[in-house]
Amino acid sequence: MLPPLKTIRRGLRRATEALAFELARPGGPTPAWDEAQWRLASAAAAIHGVAPLMARCQAWQGPHWSAFTASQREHVELRHRRIAELLSQIDQETRAAGIATVPLKGSALHAMGLYQAGDRPMADIDLLVPEGDLDAMTVLLQGLGYVPSFSVWKHRVLKPADGEPQACLGDHRDTPINIELHTCIQERLPVAKVDITRRVFPITAHPGLNTYPSNGALMSHLLLHAAGNICNRSFRLVHMHDIALLAARMSANDWDEVFGADSRGAWWAFPPLAMVARYYRHAIPGCVISRLAPRGRALLRLTSRRRTLTEASCAGFWHHTLHGIEWFGSFGEVRTYLENRIRPPVEALQEQQDMMSTQLWLRERSWVDLPRGRRFLRVLTRPVPRMDALYAVRAAFEEFGNPITPALQPVAAGNGPSTSRYSVSNARAV
Repeated sequence: MLPPLKTIRRGLRRATEALAFELARPGGPTPAWDEAQWRLASAAAAIHGVAPLMARCQAWQGPHWSAFTASQREHVELRHRRIAELLSQIDQETRAAGIATVPLKGSALHAMGLYQAGDRPMADIDLLVPEGDLDAMTVLLQGLGYVPSFSVWKHRVLKPADGEPQACLGDHRDTPINIELHTCIQERLPVAKVDITRRVFPITAHPGLNTYPSNGALMSHLLLHAAGNICNRSFRLVHMHDIALLAARMSANDWDEVFGADSRGAWWAFPPLAMVARYYRHAIPGCVISRLAPRGRALLRLTSRRRTLTEASCAGFWHHTLHGIEWFGSFGEVRTYLENRIRPPVEALQEQQDMMSTQLWLRERSWVDLPRGRRFLRVLTRPVPRMDALYAVRAAFEEFGNPITPALQPVAAGNGPSTSRYSVSNARAV
């Protein structure tokens, strides 16, 4: 049994904002929450990938909270060791094969010492390789026991030949480590493509693992990735924490790299930076925010200055039919977006099918199997919870035993799928 949907929504928002405040300014008192709210806080911590970091905040002592966060830190640390060993293998094999590759995002943040083992979960390993080396890299990884899983417009996904995802709340040490091969670094916001590959891949790359050319290149990638997630309402607190930590190491020259030749070309960096600045005071120089404010996109400027982390993430809980509409730069983009919503291209349909076959949180398909028209009407006529968020909530309430009070009411029929335990550490919106 779960609380009513409106109670869940309020609880996720309360927990998400409290987690963000505590990570940005640690040392606050333990929130005065009841047990149901602490379970929702566990769901929010899993959604946002910050349970291991919260294990270091000893001030919070809620029911089951310390045990959950400590367990998550242990699982993430053990999983990190597996990832580090695999990256070492990949380095040796790519050196021998003459293939240059760049470990992206989380791998790079760990390598430069911003995180210790166990601090930050990594759902998979992201690698950037030249277009001409993609097939050779795929063959190399197959020699390490990997098999192709599926491909989307952003990357090719490979998974271990053996192993299945672990059904649990958050991260598990034995979860298979997937590898995503990228030949470019780009995002759709929500239909216009932004590509920064030239900033990210080193000009003088050598065979084996390479680092980003600079902190500015890494920050550009983190910001573009964050922009795509904000646009799709799948932003996570761990992404915001990444940006805040790296910002502390940024020089004026590094920020100039983010701006590029023309700061108007980096308009997409404004929404994530504005959000980071709201929660992590003094993390982002004010001159950076003002310089990146997107010209000609008044609605995006306005919403970015007011948007909360909850609203930008799946913790916002309700489906939104036209999410990302404030990002449009022309009526042509609006037309393309609406056409794609009404008649999705073959590529989009295939991507959804691939996700349904690989993501545990989509195995119960009562929502995604509905005809698109019926889904559209349902979202327009009543609040519909997001599957990724609802899965996390169900897992949190099952993780710690039986229902806590007879007063809690079950989710109304038709409002969401029933499910057993599952992992939500790598959930994406559908």
